[in-house]
Amino acid sequence: MTVTCFGELLLRLTPPGLQQLAQTNSLDLIVGGAEANVAAALASLGHPVRFAGLVSDNPLGDRALAALRAAGIDTSQLARGAGRMGLYFLEAGAGARAAQITYDRAGSAFALARPETIDFAAALAGARLLHTGGITPALGPGGVALARAAQAAARNAGVPICFDGNYRAQLWSAWDSDPAAILRELVADATILIGNHRDISLLLGTSFSGDGADRRREAAQAAFAAFPRLELIASTARHIITSDHHRIAARVDRRDSWHQTDELDVTGIVDRIGTGDAFAAGVLHQWLEQGDCRAMAESGLALAALKHALPGDMALVSRGMLAGFSPSGGDVRR
Repeated sequence: MTVTCFGELLLRLTPPGLQQLAQTNSLDLIVGGAEANVAAALASLGHPVRFAGLVSDNPLGDRALAALRAAGIDTSQLARGAGRMGLYFLEAGAGARAAQITYDRAGSAFALARPETIDFAAALAGARLLHTGGITPALGPGGVALARAAQAAARNAGVPICFDGNYRAQLWSAWDSDPAAILRELVADATILIGNHRDISLLLGTSFSGDGADRRREAAQAAFAAFPRLELIASTARHIITSDHHRIAARVDRRDSWHQTDELDVTGIVDRIGTGDAFAAGVLHQWLEQGDCRAMAESGLALAALKHALPGDMALVSRGMLAGFSPSGGDVRR
């Protein structure tokens, strides 16, 4: 059965060679966006995936569509409309210099789209899951309306919802918003939440007293109590040593069980963008195949680790590559 992903397709513009925007005379163009990254990763793993939303009816929109189609994603329910593509600029980090993102997506064709321009019922026909998240409502009142319409259509169709919190402070602060209230409303529909104890603290307006695994379990239990439809929570914990050396652990909680992996050293990082989306896709890959908490956490961590070694937003990883994952990388495969 198909997974439907809904969100905004973006174009990423990056100075080459680790330059800053102030230094560069050229920009590399990459297609991405959180939900599109999940869609591409799931399609690469062999799952039927459909993408819903609206993209600009111009050559930049054509470029974005071509990237989805090349990844094996069904774009038949992706509407076209007048207006601009959402952009973001990434200045890659190096050593002690952190990466920097600058958004230029206000007033994009997607952000201004009316819910009725997207046929959510058709996009969800025969779907096993709707994957969406907190970036769309962060775009403004229009984004909130789109998010509500997508989730209402999923409820009406009896399609479970996976909601990735993906809190973006820059987007929420750009308008008179109440992110906690809006996100609580949307998470209340979800069967799966991609988010950690900090996301749950925002949703519930509370802090958690434990430490490490105990704090994460306490947060998960609070979320399960607050959201009756919620069945599963997946999250990562990341310790940043330098821009190209991180330590990451993954965790999956159900109401009656949980599993947290050991920390994995991820070094020689090529591109961090999209790694959280790769984690979400790895979890969903095992969820779709009836995996347990351990299988979901380990699959999510492995796909996230592999994405750190891939340029661009999308983790185009095959089942064989995922199955053969080794933390050390290993020798050349011949």
